[in-house]
Amino acid sequence: MAKVELKKPIVDEIKGYVTDAKAAVLVDYRGLTVEQDTQLRKKLREAGVVYKVFKNTYLKRAFEGTAYAELDKHLEGPTAVAFGMEDATAPARVLAEFAKTADKLELKAGVVEGTYYDQKGIQVIATIPSRETLISKLLGSLQSPIANIARIIKQISEKNGEAA
Repeated sequence: MAKVELKKPIVDEIKGYVTDAKAAVLVDYRGLTVEQDTQLRKKLREAGVVYKVFKNTYLKRAFEGTAYAELDKHLEGPTAVAFGMEDATAPARVLAEFAKTADKLELKAGVVEGTYYDQKGIQVIATIPSRETLISKLLGSLQSPIANIARIIKQISEKNGEAA
């Protein structure tokens, strides 16, 4: 069996992630202990993020012709990739949070919903709350004025009711 035939399923697997993912973040994981890596993988799995280590050449081949092709310049040294399948900001958020406790973990760059971000940009993306959190904040802010109006109407009707 030729080497190309052995590599094709791995590249196809990566292409599958690239097609379905809303975001991808590259990290340098050098220096992480096994325990730290296990904790990181668990947190990423809970957030619905696929975290894998592939050869850089496989990643380059899979990224060709996609929005993720801009990540090629960061594919040097040991690189892991985190694909956000459901929440576009989850990979950056979980990795940045974990990097606070594991100083060896370094975010390289990422693509979120088709837009390339360098290391500083990914740090900014990491501060964006999840979609569910944003929706709940929006609903809370929409509900507050309605509740205030209802309270005022109730007070007015009680005041009028007492006077009558």
